[in-house]
Amino acid sequence: MIKREKEAIKVTLYGMIVNFMLIIMKIVAGIFGKSSALISDAVHSLTDFITDIIILVGFKVTARPADEEHNYGHGKVETISAVGVGIFLIFVSVSLFINSVTNIYQFFFKGKTITVPHQFVLYILILSIIFKEISFRFTLHVGKKINSEAVIANAWEHRSDAIASIAALIGLTLAIILGEKYAVCDPIAAGIVSLFIFKVAIEIILSSYQQLIDSSLTKEELERLENILKSIPDIKGYHNIKTRRIGYYVSIDVHIFVERTLNVEEAHDIATELEKKIYAEFGDETFISVHVEPFYPNYPSHD
Repeated sequence: MIKREKEAIKVTLYGMIVNFMLIIMKIVAGIFGKSSALISDAVHSLTDFITDIIILVGFKVTARPADEEHNYGHGKVETISAVGVGIFLIFVSVSLFINSVTNIYQFFFKGKTITVPHQFVLYILILSIIFKEISFRFTLHVGKKINSEAVIANAWEHRSDAIASIAALIGLTLAIILGEKYAVCDPIAAGIVSLFIFKVAIEIILSSYQQLIDSSLTKEELERLENILKSIPDIKGYHNIKTRRIGYYVSIDVHIFVERTLNVEEAHDIATELEKKIYAEFGDETFISVHVEPFYPNYPSHD
């Protein structure tokens, strides 16, 4: 668990450094370059920075061992952190979208003049795209390696920032090349950025929601569990499998059938062998409950 926490914190700190650097660059370039799209993109990077902080705090709590008040540990704190990231992103995306729509409306119906951004803002966006794509690939790799929804969510945050920067880059390029009459492409690009942020936020929340309601393991994971059960010759059958997720952790309950002539110690050894194989497959932090029952030839032996 300590190694998992260290890897999560390491990759998150890396993301924080990248985000902080991009925030400063985008805000300064957006103000002096007169680009609302770049400033919106800077806000997106700021949300990434804040989500990094949320995830760091969440992992610190998740790493605490189980105690008398939390028998199943603190795994759901990690999931709640991911939900917090999603909710925060929704507020940010709605705010940016409203601002963009207002500028577009005023341009077409109120005769508002939009200043054509300076060309150097394009180079800032290109740098942002490169850095965020690298951050996405690195963070996603670590997230899958340690099986963390929060870290994976943060990885897609990096990818959404890269895509948003591409949208801003296209809008700004059109505004700069085509001139003042098409300067509205800048706030249009900012609006597109906000939609990307909103989409990612919804996906993060829906994914985390499944864990918060104690959803079962996936069909593929259940098949892996059943293969383990079938791999032990002394297990004559099984039934009443119940599984759920507790944040990063997995909880598995199963009833197994063994020869009724075995003594308590022999039956216990079979259950222990099963537990070891489940730990090896699903992680040492898995919560396992094995109920042993006597096997009778005519009794249904599995679900």
